[in-house]
Amino acid sequence: MRYVLSLLKEIVNKRKLIWDLSKADFRKRFVGSYFGVVWMFVQPVVTVLIYFFIFQVGFKSVPPVPGVPYVLWLVPGIVPWFFYSEVLNTVTGCLQEYHYLVKKVVFQVEILPVIKLISCLMVHGFFILIMLAMTLCYGHAPKITWLQIFYYSFAAAVLALGIGYFTCAVNVFFKDMAQIVSICLQFGMWLVPIMYQEEMFTDKAPWVLTVFKLNPFYYIVAGYRGSILEGNWFWERPTLTLYFWAFTAVMFLAGLKVFKKLRPHFSDVL
Repeated sequence: MRYVLSLLKEIVNKRKLIWDLSKADFRKRFVGSYFGVVWMFVQPVVTVLIYFFIFQVGFKSVPPVPGVPYVLWLVPGIVPWFFYSEVLNTVTGCLQEYHYLVKKVVFQVEILPVIKLISCLMVHGFFILIMLAMTLCYGHAPKITWLQIFYYSFAAAVLALGIGYFTCAVNVFFKDMAQIVSICLQFGMWLVPIMYQEEMFTDKAPWVLTVFKLNPFYYIVAGYRGSILEGNWFWERPTLTLYFWAFTAVMFLAGLKVFKKLRPHFSDVL
């Protein structure tokens, strides 16, 4: 716990440096690219269009929220997943990417995952604006519960950062970790009812709902959709909220513990 408090203190003290490095990291992604920041949107938008045509046009999927088209139901589920997967992928390789900073004795390497997280938050902010604009264009009036997007984004960020501390530390010594994370994210996307309705399985086997809820990201997806489309508050699901934060706290502390244990050897390996 002392290590967590020292990390928080370091983040506060170095907040200007973290912000400057995050902006530089964001710009660096598109250096030398002709279309620049446009590529930030291309892959996610193409992915949404593919799922839209497959599930709504092809399979004639009907979302569980009455009066809501499939694409408007899909986007609040897939936008947080894009954010979560991007954070986890980029954080996993951040120590190799910034190896020249890791080797500096005076630099606190614990803030590197935070820099990547903030860089990804900049992208996520654009997608939140697009998601809200789509909702308004479909004739849905703004709800006060839309403010919860900040809360659920924070929840997704803490979960991804906690796991990311573990994966980036292990990735220094075990290079296959990045590929394992990528495969797990591809597989994990289908373990959460993002593209499909959970009723497809729970109507035939009610116990599957419990399996869904054991996945902490179920809380994020349900929270985004509940906030945007149904006007639900997070305290209306107290058990799921407590489970999510308990799971996230354990993962965060475990990830930091592994990071702290392996940290003295980073510079030797890199």
